[in-house]
Amino acid sequence: MAENENFPKMIRIKQRFNAQRVDDVPGEVRRQLEGLNLAGKVRAEQSVAITVGSRGIANIAQITKAIVNHFFQLGARPFIVPAMGSHGGGTAEGQRAIVEGYGVTEEFLGVEIRSSMETVVVDTTPQGIPVHFDRNAWEADHVVVAGRVKPHTGFVGEIESGLHKMMLIGLGKHNGAKIYHRAIQDYSFPEIVRAVGDSVLKKCGVVCGVAIVENAYDETALIEAVPPQSFFEREVELLKTARAWMPRLPFRECDLLIIDEIGKNISGTGLDTNVVGRKYNDHAATDRDDTRCRRIFVRSLTPATHGNATGIGMAEFINRATADAIDHRTTQINAITGGHPTAAMTPIVCDTDRDAVAMALQTVGLVEPPDARVMQITNTLHVAELLVSEAYAPQLREWEDLETVTDAEPMAFDASGSLAPVQRAEAGQHG
Repeated sequence: MAENENFPKMIRIKQRFNAQRVDDVPGEVRRQLEGLNLAGKVRAEQSVAITVGSRGIANIAQITKAIVNHFFQLGARPFIVPAMGSHGGGTAEGQRAIVEGYGVTEEFLGVEIRSSMETVVVDTTPQGIPVHFDRNAWEADHVVVAGRVKPHTGFVGEIESGLHKMMLIGLGKHNGAKIYHRAIQDYSFPEIVRAVGDSVLKKCGVVCGVAIVENAYDETALIEAVPPQSFFEREVELLKTARAWMPRLPFRECDLLIIDEIGKNISGTGLDTNVVGRKYNDHAATDRDDTRCRRIFVRSLTPATHGNATGIGMAEFINRATADAIDHRTTQINAITGGHPTAAMTPIVCDTDRDAVAMALQTVGLVEPPDARVMQITNTLHVAELLVSEAYAPQLREWEDLETVTDAEPMAFDASGSLAPVQRAEAGQHG
């Protein structure tokens, strides 16, 4: 029997997505902020706290530097506040390391990074929820809420992940994240977001927001400066845009999804549930999901996640190397703070990738392994180029937005049983 006879053959394909993008990122930030005419609100020598989150946002260092430069031009004294709830192990040092890992450093920006887990309770919502707010941001004269707008991996509403979540979880730090995620057991996410957001906008000196939307190629597609009074209305509309532009798997049904890497820089849950189809149930697709993956195998953690494997519990299989790379304390803190303990549970650990694929294919029903519907992706941000099994070949001929790059070839295991990763195309090479 040939070595790979009991595995499906794989075809490399490319997807074509909406390719709108911002080519001059600093210039667009400048134009957007100039349009708000903040000179009438921000006086010389006033301090301005600018948020930077933990997600791997494209061009985040350039975007942040352009925001800093705008307030320098107004004569203000900007500084950076890491705004990421409990990420970075729930420590000031860990959160500072995360933003510096994205190139957001004091040397590059020319301003101070003030990282602290200390919060001030600035209000109580009508539901009785204390509103926590980063002390450094609270003591600033003004606050700029900058963040990416996109569908959340667990919460559902008119607004999900974006400016409001940055005010709620990001600037609420570990203390705020804990209480808000606990409150979600008793109140709906929209109720909490609106109540906390309203309190922050009234009491915490928010001068504007900078909303970022990315395209399906993980590129900056839209930047919009938003006045405080328009946060809710604009975020509702921007979420619709973000949902339409987000990356997707090309096929709804999948027996096995192989993910080369997951991490907090990819998604809040390591792997984006909007892409893999487990937003409402960790281990099964529901009628509300766009994708149905019977099994998920995760091959590694990103270096930028620093061992935080939140979301690993949504996969059924991992290899030994991934299991050994998990920082269990950091992962547990993040999962417990988020009220999502199953996200930190450990899947079946296989010695090699070959073993993981073989075991997974034994659990997908009556289909024989060579005929299984298998997809392999780099991560849930980068799905423009991927590998799909021969079972999808008839559908490939039906879809105009799919390009076949190679003929079917055996799965590329090396002598040690490791599977070759999907080498994603460089940004901008989508035509």
